Amino acid sequence: MTQDDEAETRSTVIGDEPECVDSSSGGGPVAGAEPVADAAEGVGVAKGTAASGGIGAAEGAGAADGASAGEGASAGEDTGAVEAAIAAAVAAEGDLDAAQGDVGVAEGDAGAVEHAGGAVEGAGGAVEGAGGAVEGAGAGDDADAGVVAAERTGGSGRRAPAWAVLAVCCLAQFMVVLDVSIVNVALPSMQTDLGLSASGMQWVVNAYTLAFAGLLLFGGRAADLFGRRRTFITGLAVFTLASLAGGLATSEVTLIVARAVQGLGGAVLAPATLSVLMTSFPDPRERTRALGMWSTTAAGGGALGALAGGVLTEIADWRWVFFVNVPIGVALVVGARVALTESRGQARGAKDLDIPGTVTVTAGLVALVYGIVRTESSSWGSPVTIGCLVAAAALLAVFVAIEARTANPLVPLGVFRRRALRYANLIIMVIGTVMFGLFFFLTLYLQRIQSMGPLEAGLAMLPMPIMIICGSQLSSRIIGRFGPRPLIIAGSAIGALSMGWLGGLSAGGSYWAEVFGPLVLIGLGMGVNMVAVTTAATSGVPPQIAGLASGLLNTGRQIGAAVGLAALTTIADHRTDGRLAAGVTPAEALTSGYALGFWIAAGLLILACLIAVLLPNHQVAAVLAVSEQRRAEPERMEVAAEA
Repeated sequence: MTQDDEAETRSTVIGDEPECVDSSSGGGPVAGAEPVADAAEGVGVAKGTAASGGIGAAEGAGAADGASAGEGASAGEDTGAVEAAIAAAVAAEGDLDAAQGDVGVAEGDAGAVEHAGGAVEGAGGAVEGAGGAVEGAGAGDDADAGVVAAERTGGSGRRAPAWAVLAVCCLAQFMVVLDVSIVNVALPSMQTDLGLSASGMQWVVNAYTLAFAGLLLFGGRAADLFGRRRTFITGLAVFTLASLAGGLATSEVTLIVARAVQGLGGAVLAPATLSVLMTSFPDPRERTRALGMWSTTAAGGGALGALAGGVLTEIADWRWVFFVNVPIGVALVVGARVALTESRGQARGAKDLDIPGTVTVTAGLVALVYGIVRTESSSWGSPVTIGCLVAAAALLAVFVAIEARTANPLVPLGVFRRRALRYANLIIMVIGTVMFGLFFFLTLYLQRIQSMGPLEAGLAMLPMPIMIICGSQLSSRIIGRFGPRPLIIAGSAIGALSMGWLGGLSAGGSYWAEVFGPLVLIGLGMGVNMVAVTTAATSGVPPQIAGLASGLLNTGRQIGAAVGLAALTTIADHRTDGRLAAGVTPAEALTSGYALGFWIAAGLLILACLIAVLLPNHQVAAVLAVSEQRRAEPERMEVAAEA
């Protein structure tokens, strides 16, 4: 035998779907007598060689599961070549540096590989041989798991409990999303206490929206560049301190500035929560369950905001819609320091930071969102609105040009070649439009037309977050069998049905006949949708761009909410004015405008069904299927080794 055994798997880090190339040839002794295993950082390279007895070399590069070619050692050449799988280090306890040292099973002249593929155990992971299956469908999940395991152990042998990581991330996301809507109910009390002007009330809401939406991309990339735990705690600290300042505000300006800083902290914190989850749960099935909980808290936080704001305002004071974040934030900072472990940031200095790209995309997004929220007080054709939108388009065009040329882009444009991420972001924009439109129109309908108070209106919305929880749990349990595409189609169809039902609202209708049923349906549909869309967008994404993928997903949701809500309210107001001019009562005119908004939302969800057809469902389903096979792998390898 004169040829070396060689198996190579290459996976594109930022390309479309990861592609695997596997080449194997006959075996023979490999030059060199030292066994080496190198668990590399960043792109998750797994590499192992052993020469004593003539075992083949295997090398996995990129984000692939791995491929290997092996050769019987102690049994000699008569045993033939057997396949070996090099699984990336998933359940390792030890530090990452130890994984880069000597993990060979052959030491000096006396080493021999027994039973054609005995297991090689390293501190950073487990290299398993002898009969392992070469699996390329799960690219990006297991090959990166060595880095994930090292981050979970913190380089000290201490493995953070999975439930602790999940609890910290979900509670932080819940707090950020809750704050988007919790303030709305307390605005009248703020106006009375601080003497807010009409424009001041708008800016209490819009200051948060502008900072949050404008900085989400930078916040997502910051987790990749500077370390996930560091970014998480920084965003959390900023958000908590800004909440304290908001609760202590004594003037309109102070309150608005506090809200803007809150948005900044939220923009850094929100993508970090998803990025930490994506990299802390390398097993696709565990990750799906974690994403199910995260999606539940993200959707439930928005739905519960009105209820929480009403409760706090009525039993305490409007300041408690801010103060409630302080003890939660402090507890989360402590929890994050205990449960989360630091990843190695990719930025080594100022030269690795895309400052021009960061400035242009942030300015462009802020100009876009500002131009849209201005339509609440100005028309779409006003000079200010048009000027902001034109400036936004120019800045974002410059941003794209910068990213195409810079060596270390904030957003590598190649990420948009990932079909799943591209279409999932379009769907999440639709979901953002529908959900924010629902909160806005239905809250106004319940309070203005049904004459409910803030607390009563919040309780009336409660069926939706309850069903979101149910839908999320259902989705996380069946997505491994069906993949995300059919679930997104089903969830969007259910949502479209509920929006059409709400399109039949009448001024004299009852809550139980016209509102309760649609809330149950939309909660179920959106719960199923959120898990499936998040899974589709993040499956196969390498850890080094996990924060970017999270930032894109959050940005898509916020831009969809801002643009969609502004468009829906403009259309609804135009319909209301037309009905008033026709001589109908104000209640009937308002209800007619709300109903039209719901019909448009139904049409958008039908569009989401069509977009979902384009998702690469088979790839994600394959990743989840590979995870199931992984569970039985150790037993199968033991049987093969004994044989």
